[in-house]
Amino acid sequence: QVQLVESGGGLVQPGGSLRLSCAASGGNFRLYAMGWYRQAPGKQRELVAAIASDGSTKYADSVKGRFTISRDNAKNTVYLQMNNLKPEDTAVYYCNADLDPIRTMTWGGAYWGQGTQVTVSS
Repeated sequence: QVQLVESGGGLVQPGGSLRLSCAASGGNFRLYAMGWYRQAPGKQRELVAAIASDGSTKYADSVKGRFTISRDNAKNTVYLQMNNLKPEDTAVYYCNADLDPIRTMTWGGAYWGQGTQVTVSS
């Protein structure tokens, strides 16, 4: 069993930055592909960014150049650095994990965190 706990969300003005963290436990972290998904009001859940065990990454077109996903295997933690935030980035952000990187990088894998709220507003 894998447990995921997100942190770092909050309220920020347009153009500001946040860094989300996801701490994992209960599994061999370095073997898992990790991802960040988000769900905004009235919209379907969508992939924001994902990173495989070999370090390869995938980003939604809407966040390319603004967001960076990274992982620290020694700390069992994945990060999402979000810069130049826009109101359309407002959503609940969820951490996701799976041994299958394809699942993590498409519709989401087996394990999910509880989510952390990101609100971008002036």
